[in-house]
Amino acid sequence: MRILSLTAGAASMYCGSCLRDNALAAELMAMGHDVTLVPLYTPTLTDEPNVSQERVFFGGISIYLEQHSALFRKTPWLLDRLWDSTFALKAASKRSIAVDPRLLGELTVSILRGEEGRQRKELDKLLRWLETETPPDVINVPFSLLISLAKPLKRTLGRPVCCTLQGDDLFLEGLREPYRTQSLELIRANVEHVDAYLPVSEYYARAMSPYLGIPPSRMHVVPLGIRAEDFPSQLRARSDRFTVGFFARVAPEKGLHVLCEAYYRMRQRSDCPPSALEVAGYLAPEHRKYFDGIEQQIRAWGLQDEFHYRGAPDRAGKVEFLAGLDVFSMPAVYAEPKGLSVLEAKAAGVPVVLPRRGAFPEMLEKTGGGILVEPDDLDALADALLSVWRDRAMAEELGRRGAAGVRRHYTVSQMAARALEVFAQLGAPALAARS
Repeated sequence: MRILSLTAGAASMYCGSCLRDNALAAELMAMGHDVTLVPLYTPTLTDEPNVSQERVFFGGISIYLEQHSALFRKTPWLLDRLWDSTFALKAASKRSIAVDPRLLGELTVSILRGEEGRQRKELDKLLRWLETETPPDVINVPFSLLISLAKPLKRTLGRPVCCTLQGDDLFLEGLREPYRTQSLELIRANVEHVDAYLPVSEYYARAMSPYLGIPPSRMHVVPLGIRAEDFPSQLRARSDRFTVGFFARVAPEKGLHVLCEAYYRMRQRSDCPPSALEVAGYLAPEHRKYFDGIEQQIRAWGLQDEFHYRGAPDRAGKVEFLAGLDVFSMPAVYAEPKGLSVLEAKAAGVPVVLPRRGAFPEMLEKTGGGILVEPDDLDALADALLSVWRDRAMAEELGRRGAAGVRRHYTVSQMAARALEVFAQLGAPALAARS
């Protein structure tokens, strides 16, 4: 098949959506399919070989300039190449472009207006380029925030359009009014132009159908997949220190502050051994104050020697980080639809402790390998974490079951096979015409 897949770069951040889109494209290529992965906004940052195209459309600098000045909506395309270049976008990315939805309301609404928005010129660039390329059999856009592309893409290429759903509501709910309501209305108005929606979990299919007004019949779940073979599959040898780990974006919604409070309560238990709280993941400038507050609280508790932030490691560093944990927790304070790092921790044989919300229950039901606790119950979280230390046999069994379960249900090859089922069904007319 010929597949055109759009993906949205996130500047200098390792973004779960970018990692997922790149892994899927790479696996489909390995299966022999012709996949063109086109980045939007900025070049993508991945911790596996990057298979995306070098050229970036809807460049982050251009869309910002066009949003705030009518002059740049009329500049010649040749001139735009100065700030649309990979060099310029990477240079700007080093300054960590803000992705806080509270700051991006007007821009989000404008892009959702598509051909009537201030970034119409960027849409024209993309369509003009696609007209010069071999037509795909099917097109995929990375989330509903780009649903305004569906209608012009279908009109220009005459091909079906899919839309992946992988965290859209978190961004939308972060928008200020009136931009949140306007964005939801614009998305719902474009739902009909997408032929199939690909949520990354059963939970997300159920949640997003009423939220965005998508008919359930158009939902086709394509679960996440990882290259589990990159991770060791057994729990590390026990040491005299109990190591609790967190790996995710350092942002309030991911719940690091919740884990820190639970860790403090765990350390008050009389039978708690010497312990450490290891943290890794991207820290955006807009969340620096949040993290500083956590460090201040850790110092107030007298636990500063046990708390370590390891930054945002590359793939080898991530594998090493996870392999050094006794237990993993990401107590997200919202209904997480993905949980990529949860799968990676389990692939490494690490037991996980998670809140009973979002995609986590279905993930653990399929794979085992962890303990669910009531959301936002700090004592329950502390008790569950400590139980992994108290019962070594249970911890080892959880590690074995989780590692095996991920390899049984959440591999990148399974993700690609499921996506291909949907793509092949939609792209059958184009395939038949070529044969």
